[in-house]
Amino acid sequence: MRYICQICGYVYDEAKGKTPFSDLPETWKCPLCGAAKSDFKPESVKPSAVKAAASPMKENLQELSAGQLSSLCSNLARGCEKQYMPDAAGLFRELSAYFAAVTPDQKDASAEKLAADLQKDVENYAAVRAAADAAGDRGAARVCVWGEKVTRMLSSLVSRYLKEGEAMLENTGVWVCTVCGFVYIGDEAPQLCPVCKVPAWKFEKIEGRAS
Repeated sequence: MRYICQICGYVYDEAKGKTPFSDLPETWKCPLCGAAKSDFKPESVKPSAVKAAASPMKENLQELSAGQLSSLCSNLARGCEKQYMPDAAGLFRELSAYFAAVTPDQKDASAEKLAADLQKDVENYAAVRAAADAAGDRGAARVCVWGEKVTRMLSSLVSRYLKEGEAMLENTGVWVCTVCGFVYIGDEAPQLCPVCKVPAWKFEKIEGRAS
């Protein structure tokens, strides 16, 4: 039986690994991207099982908050950088900075709420991908592929943090891909980003806040 990482696509083959996947410890992680064991699915199950949207796309539209707009513009800036469009990237960075500056503090911010929100985002990607595929929009579909993988990784890391606490970040580094936003926990950045395949020098190390 083969099991596939929902985030980077790494395949664990029981025949080659000589250990049944179910016998691997719960602390086992993807050797490529560091995702949790729970982020693997049997090969017969597609990573993005699409649920048919029961309502028209327009009924799913929602007003975005300033914080969401800041994140959106930041992502668009990175996309423009990837397409060698520096002027457009600069404009989106300005918009991102503006919306970040007017974003109010979140009083109910907690790791538990973040975990719930990330899981909701993962589930929502199915409907967005279905709409992109139905419209034949290859660009949007590609965004969904990267976005879903990055979001799944974030969800996995937050779930792990809720179990391990600050010990999870002791004596290790936190690296973020500047192209797709993939987050990696380890002493060094991965040689290639598991999501967008850029080299290690495209990763930035995130330093902890001073105590």
